[in-house]
Amino acid sequence: MINGVKEHMHALIRLKPVQSVSEVMKQIKGASARWINAEELLSLKFQWQQGYGALSVNPDDIDKVRKYIKNQRQHHKNWELEDELQRFRYFNEEAQ
Repeated sequence: MINGVKEHMHALIRLKPVQSVSEVMKQIKGASARWINAEELLSLKFQWQQGYGALSVNPDDIDKVRKYIKNQRQHHKNWELEDELQRFRYFNEEAQ
């Protein structure tokens, strides 16, 4: 599942044990940038920012994560990106 807003996106991706997050992100960012530019969807050349964030998801929470991703636009009417990142940091600290 994938969805986003102007300055960032979220994707729920199941990886095989032999796949690394960095390699999958390299492939996603590369292929999507090539497609966006080949289709001339923007007036300027599209380029992803450097870096990404990745979180693991408890299989029991997949439906909640899907709902969260589906409602990105709604969330960001009330939450800026930095607020969202702070919430993720908080939940990550609580889980440890």
